Amino acid sequence: MNEFVLEQQNVAVAPQQEPQDKIRRLVWRMCVATLILMAIGSATRVMNAGLACPDWPLCYGELVPTKQMNFQVFLEWFHRLDAALIGISAIALVGLSWWHRRSLPKWLPWASTFALFLIVFQGVLGGLTVTQLLRFDIVTAHLGTALLFFTTLLIIGTALTPYQGTGTVGKLPWVGLTATILVYLQSILGALVGSRWALHQCFAGYQLCTVMYSHIFGLVPPTVATLALVWLSWRTPALHPVLRRLANIAGQLLILQILLGVATFRLHLQVEPLTVIHQAIGATLLGTLVVFSVLSLRDYHGNNSTNSYSLETTTSAKTEQTSVS
Repeated sequence: MNEFVLEQQNVAVAPQQEPQDKIRRLVWRMCVATLILMAIGSATRVMNAGLACPDWPLCYGELVPTKQMNFQVFLEWFHRLDAALIGISAIALVGLSWWHRRSLPKWLPWASTFALFLIVFQGVLGGLTVTQLLRFDIVTAHLGTALLFFTTLLIIGTALTPYQGTGTVGKLPWVGLTATILVYLQSILGALVGSRWALHQCFAGYQLCTVMYSHIFGLVPPTVATLALVWLSWRTPALHPVLRRLANIAGQLLILQILLGVATFRLHLQVEPLTVIHQAIGATLLGTLVVFSVLSLRDYHGNNSTNSYSLETTTSAKTEQTSVS
């Protein structure tokens, strides 16, 4: 009889889980596509292809500019194509979230709507980068919004992923959040250096060296925060294996990112693929820290909820025992 009841419960729960699973898979695909989009955007910038398509949203007035197609035009055109596909996916995400809102977490439709707003705003900034001839503040905001959209998707995907914490995270969620914010700000500084070509100008005529050195010395706070996260993760007993693995990955990505930054600096940005990889690894590091922070916060709040429930249960039991006595 009990087995029959459990089977009926599983059948009832399965349809409720199906929309959430579908949305989670869609969000993770969008995360990968967004990471690729940012890498292509970086390649477009370092290859001087930002104005390869002189108009927007079309390219030479066509959906596919076959006559004008060369490597630079292809980069800019493919960048727009990937962005358009992500925009369509964001619309699908909002539609699914609101359609199945009764069987989903209450925050999900609003979070997906916010993600759609970001990608629309990102598209507007993308158009302005062309019409305003790559104005540095718009280019910087363009990347900053892309990273914020990427972060939003990661938060949604991680929050929807099944996870059972161990309740041993301690202060790790706050260290993870600090490292995440600092890495994001450092990425914005890097975008500013790239959009103003500060490294080239500093080497050529000692102009914009302040901008360049702000990015170099700005590396210290996020490095310290990320290393502190790795160190605390090693010293935290019974930490969830996923969190420990994510902390180790963050440490490895940090070392790789520093090495790439030094190589990029030494080579004066002359090796374009190296610059693209440098930005892509930075975005991957940010994403890893976001996932760690969300999971550790779930671990922390889940443990507190369990402790509160246990305390209430114990108190109720003692009250009942006193009443019986």
